[in-house]
Amino acid sequence: MNSFGDNRPSTLAARAALVPTPVYAGPSDEELAQITEQARVLGEQAGHAAGYADGLALGRAEAAVELEHLQSIAGEFAGALAAADESIAADVLELALHLAKTMLRSALEIKPELVLGVVREAIDYLPVVQQPAVLHLHPQDAELVSGVLGEELDKGGWRLARDPAMARGGCRIDTATNQIDATVGARWERLSHALGKDIDWLA
Repeated sequence: MNSFGDNRPSTLAARAALVPTPVYAGPSDEELAQITEQARVLGEQAGHAAGYADGLALGRAEAAVELEHLQSIAGEFAGALAAADESIAADVLELALHLAKTMLRSALEIKPELVLGVVREAIDYLPVVQQPAVLHLHPQDAELVSGVLGEELDKGGWRLARDPAMARGGCRIDTATNQIDATVGARWERLSHALGKDIDWLA
């Protein structure tokens, strides 16, 4: 009973009785569509991020393998290039020696007086000439040397020996204490060996 002696429910209670209890009907079709779309977008973003990370890691790993492969190829190429350079240099040197040999032979045929310089150099190489002192020359070179250096050789006590087996353009010296092989073949052999080659003068 209220203060007015009335049996009616209070105003608040009456109002509460008049308000219907809400019933949860769930999201609408539009809301479901929005939720679905948001979930799809979030899923795509998450998947993209995960896929990007995996792809990046895989790409880096593949790039590292490819880089190592390229470095290996570059190393092999550099080695092959160095070997080719050495081979080409050796071939060029051998070709140069063959050309030099041909030119020298031609020069000795065209200018046989070149033997005069060889004889002077061989004689000057000896500090003291001890008898007997014999200068071996090809017969034609002996005539040439005798005509130009005959007086000088006579004063030095030299005797000329004509050797038909010797090639033109060189000489051989025999003294009591020294032997000098200044033949063309011997000089060529020394030059060839000094350059690391073995090219025969007669070949």
